[in-house]
Amino acid sequence: MASAHRLFKDTVYEQLARIGKATSAPKRLELLDLLCQGPRTVEVLARETSVTVANASQHLQVLRSARLVEAEKRGQFVEYRLADEQVCDFFLTLRGLAESRLAEVEQVTRAYFSERGAMEPVASEELLRRVKNGEVTVLDVRPGDEYRAGHIPGALSVPVAELKARLKEVPKGREVVAYCRGPYCVMSLDAVQLLRAKGFKAHRLETGVADWRARGWRVARGAVPLETRVERA
Repeated sequence: MASAHRLFKDTVYEQLARIGKATSAPKRLELLDLLCQGPRTVEVLARETSVTVANASQHLQVLRSARLVEAEKRGQFVEYRLADEQVCDFFLTLRGLAESRLAEVEQVTRAYFSERGAMEPVASEELLRRVKNGEVTVLDVRPGDEYRAGHIPGALSVPVAELKARLKEVPKGREVVAYCRGPYCVMSLDAVQLLRAKGFKAHRLETGVADWRARGWRVARGAVPLETRVERA
């Protein structure tokens, strides 16, 4: 009987260890972070993580073998997505644990953002209050496909690469809050630097859509209707 108990425990923990092994590489964690934003092709994931397509594919196969991601053929491309929202919840929990236990995470993050101007983020609770009161313009500066997959309700989609050319769409008399993929994403930082240089009162929001959803707050999907964009402009 004792040997049966031991075999049972060894087998269960061996299966649990598959998740740990699959997420033991930094690039695979980054891939999960990106897939929290929405489905991606291998080519896009490779570009975003600065690795070759072959390398990205290998990492994705490891994640797929642990049932963390799924793949679907779309024409000539293979698109990957998270197996379900629990995978994103797992990533956020892992990130939170690392931030609370490893001082190096805060040190590296603080040093990087301080060098870029020490722009203070706006707490998500404060943003929520301002959004509900109609006090701010919220910009989602991620690529458009990420915005369509899920965004903070009321946010306008202005990808950071297009922001300079579309500044006229941003109301100048209102405070602006920009967000992207979460606390380690720098697109919102670039957006705020540009907005401030052009005379806007702008802030960076650390909370991304995945964090927003994890708090139990509603996430909108699809594009903002044209009439809404015109009203806000």
